[in-house]
Amino acid sequence: MMDMLIPLMVIIPILCALIVNTLHGHDKVMRIVSIIVAISLPVIAIFASVGTQYFGGHNASLISSALPATLASVSSLSPGIIYVFSNLNRIFIFLVGIVAFLSLFTYFSEKRKVSGPYLYLIFMGVASVTALLLSNDIFNMYVFFEIVALTQVGIIVASSTDEKYETALKYLILGSIGGPMLLLGIGFVLGVVGSVNISDIVFAISHNVVDPLSPGLVMAFALILFGWLYASGLPPFHTIKSAVYSKARPNGAAILQGFSVLCMLAFGIAMYKIFAYIPYFNTAIIVFAILAMALSIAMSAMEVDFRRMIAFLAVGELGFIALGFGIGTQYSIAAALFQAANEIVITALLFIGFGTVYYLTKTSDTRKLGGLIAVDSKMAIMVLLGGFALAGVPPFNGFQSKLMLVQAALDAGYTELAVLAIIVSVVIFFTFVKAFHTVYLQPKPNDLKFAHDKIPKATVFSVAVLLIICLALGIFPNIVTDVFIPFAGGLI
Repeated sequence: MMDMLIPLMVIIPILCALIVNTLHGHDKVMRIVSIIVAISLPVIAIFASVGTQYFGGHNASLISSALPATLASVSSLSPGIIYVFSNLNRIFIFLVGIVAFLSLFTYFSEKRKVSGPYLYLIFMGVASVTALLLSNDIFNMYVFFEIVALTQVGIIVASSTDEKYETALKYLILGSIGGPMLLLGIGFVLGVVGSVNISDIVFAISHNVVDPLSPGLVMAFALILFGWLYASGLPPFHTIKSAVYSKARPNGAAILQGFSVLCMLAFGIAMYKIFAYIPYFNTAIIVFAILAMALSIAMSAMEVDFRRMIAFLAVGELGFIALGFGIGTQYSIAAALFQAANEIVITALLFIGFGTVYYLTKTSDTRKLGGLIAVDSKMAIMVLLGGFALAGVPPFNGFQSKLMLVQAALDAGYTELAVLAIIVSVVIFFTFVKAFHTVYLQPKPNDLKFAHDKIPKATVFSVAVLLIICLALGIFPNIVTDVFIPFAGGLI
């Protein structure tokens, strides 16, 4: 039965995490198991049927229809954990599965000995974000998010980079604030509504079972919004989130960014379902979106470390997603979803592609680099095209999602936001081109030494696949927009 594939999306990576951690030291077996499981994740997402999976509960509608009217409203509540698998989930779980596979493929090609704990953390993170996206229970979303946060810290620690412990500790400290705030907000919702099931909460609020503007729900929105900012990496957490990406291995950073996008998406959709009626909801989202876009491009333009520069640009791209949610129309939310899908692919391409510079030279300081186009011109061209996709240059996918966002802003009467989105995209373009010129085109410094002579073929393959996806979504955006636009219509 195809519905049974829904829980397997979570169960299989968890089992794989346990196996590879147990087999630490047996490199060949770990590689084979990891690759097989990594390939299976996007495949399962393709073949799974859209539907609902109940754990420890029941399909409430089947029981309520057989009971007296006086009890029907009570029995309609969902007492168990529910996974809801939609075509929207299919797209995002597929993309994260592809990024995970290519990141692991790159990792195996660059490391002779692989780490069981490192693979364990990656697969546990994949399982957790998948469960987070599937869950229709806001408390279970919090539980899975905390697991994701811990795996992010572990991936940083397991990366052989400088200052990894300091960055991991800072992220943990901030997590001790952001996580409890999120949980406290969920507690307020539970106290007011009496349920943590999102469908039940929406029903109670929309049918005035509880006061929609009660102080408890307004406080819950403020607290959950703060937790959402931490989960996604929007200001004031943009600096630590960019540090997280820059201190992880390039292939690890590609996965970490996917984790952040899915966390942002899952909680953003949940917030929109529950709190969109609250005054200034959209304004609050737009304010943080503008801050993310402005601060990130400003800080990226000043960076001399290309890993930190890409990290800031990746966080800035989250601002475009938030902007779509903040505008709050069907078209803008669809644009935000499209932008989220694009960011997962584009930033993975740039982290892995630009990461080859660090692999070759063991430095990410642009002041010490130059002339790398002579080492592998094909990789240099693919990285450049990836930068074009990030900045929204046609015919790539970034252009399509940002064009949708600009059109949505204009249609909604937010001309200033449309102009801001265009300006930010132009600044991103020039920032990236400047870094590309410094690293690849300027003369090679005399004291620059190479740790490796060439880039592994697996890494070239991974970047090429990601670039093909960017091009395919740019030329045929209806592949995903045909799903995103109806979903956004149902959301509002």
